Amino acid sequence: MFIEMLFSSPRLFAALALVVIFSICAHEFMHAWAALKNGDPTAAMLGHLTMSPFKQMGWWSLIVFCLLGIAWGQVPTNPENLRTRRARLAVALAGVGANLGLSVVFAALAALVIRFAPGYEFAISVLYYGSAVNLVLLAVNLFPVPGFDGWNVVREFWRPRTSSELVNGTFFLVVMLLFFWIDHIQSGAAFAAGTMIRLFRGALS
Repeated sequence: MFIEMLFSSPRLFAALALVVIFSICAHEFMHAWAALKNGDPTAAMLGHLTMSPFKQMGWWSLIVFCLLGIAWGQVPTNPENLRTRRARLAVALAGVGANLGLSVVFAALAALVIRFAPGYEFAISVLYYGSAVNLVLLAVNLFPVPGFDGWNVVREFWRPRTSSELVNGTFFLVVMLLFFWIDHIQSGAAFAAGTMIRLFRGALS
């Protein structure tokens, strides 16, 4: 379990935990910010224009993350305040946009450290992990099932005429499949992060 790293490598545990928590909070903050800019003040009024993990994730998410390495966040919005499809898509995609941006930034920073301070291997590892984990968050959140940002995107183009029981059943099935696919998603994210770092290194040469 993730908590075992606390005892085997506490410094690495703390660094990786901070990276993941920061990335999730940035994801949720951008949802709240995009909603406010597009006419929905719900999240802002409830205090979600913050990077506080206690607000964006909550105690249960933080506890489960420390134990199992699994975390989540949620920002409340009111679709009725988002009058256009463009506004709703902007809010839905704001979180994954933040993760994409963070992944690029982490990769660029890793390349800079490799180029100018190659002896700081711990920093390079953490930055590489930061780039990869943000790509994992991006991929997972784009799953087109209820509870994920991808579902809000799909709903703008396809309104399924199905019962809530069927939708919930589909959600449960895809979540179960996600657990089987997560290793492949992580491997793909690690490869993509490594590729970005190599591209930045090439640009710095």
